[in-house]
Order: sequence, then C-alpha cells, then structure tokens
Amino acid sequence: DRAEASHSVVFENIERCSPNCLQMLLENISGLTQDADFTVELIPEIDVAVVTFLKSIDTKEFVKKCSQHKRVREFKMTARLLELTQTIKAENLPDNVSTDYLKVYFENARSGGGPVSYVKLIPEENSAIITFCDHKGKT
Repeated sequence: DRAEASHSVVFENIERCSPNCLQMLLENISGLTQDADFTVELIPEIDVAVVTFLKSIDTKEFVKKCSQHKRVREFKMTARLLELTQTIKAENLPDNVSTDYLKVYFENARSGGGPVSYVKLIPEENSAIITFCDHKGKT
C-alpha cells in the first residue's frame, strides 16, 4: 500500500452510461457535487472517464463502493485508482512554446504543479513530455 493514494479514479467501459448519467451516479455514490467537489474528464477514444476529487476523500473506499454498486455493475463499468506518475504529456501547445516556459508553468503550485526535472519538446506533435521530480507535481 502506498502512503499516499491518488486523488483520481479511472472508470473503464463507460460507453453504456451517458455523461449526465455518470455525473448523477458519481454524485449518488460519493455524496459530493461535480465541479464543487470533483471533476470528470471523459476520454471517449478509450472508453474511460477520470474522476478527480477536489475534496480529500478516501478514494480506496470510494472505489470499493463503486465495485459493489448495483448500477455500476449493471453498466459493466469498473473503477480503479489512477496510478501516480512522474511524467505527463502536454498536447496542443503553441508552436513557439519554450522548455523554460513549460517548466515555470508546470511548477505552479496553485494549479497542482511541482518541481520539474525535465521537459522534452515534440514540435511535430505540438506536445511535450514533462517529468516531475516526484509524483506530487501532476498537473
């Protein structure tokens, strides 16, 4: 067990559940409200939604509740903690973005950033790989 659990939960196999239905389901299970207490990022290309809790909750317990919930099972969805990572990919970047700018941007603590150890620009994709010093910087 990790000392620090992820604040994000991945829901897989979401194709049977509309975004509005998923929102209501998450609110019912958690007792929280979308936007105020958690955000949902839909990734339809891989049939996944990532729920990030803005309030501190026991995400392991939430995942357990989801796996036992009647509607989650009916939709054949699964829930698991999002793995903590030190590396992210930033996409749709401006053509002239610099590594220094990205370092400063992703080190902004107010938006969840942290110390950046390395930035690799991928100009042909207008993207970059950002590596943090530890998993706490995960914008």
